[in-house]
Amino acid sequence: MAEKTVDFEKSLGRLEAIVEEMENGDLPLEQMIKHFEEGSRLVMLCSGKLNEVEQKIEKLVKKGGVLTEEPFEAKE
Repeated sequence: MAEKTVDFEKSLGRLEAIVEEMENGDLPLEQMIKHFEEGSRLVMLCSGKLNEVEQKIEKLVKKGGVLTEEPFEAKE
């Protein structure tokens, strides 16, 4: 599980750096497009990871007040 967290944290950090670079407005158009494409991929990756965690939390909470963990099958 720690490996997924690291991937999420790295992706989120990279996404924040891309946003900051783009907001500065000092990049040429071609670089802006590349950053936009990379940022879009990172948003999808981070969103997918957050959805997985949310579903796992829902499974844990829905066990009649008793926190029981079940294997989680990620939807592709």
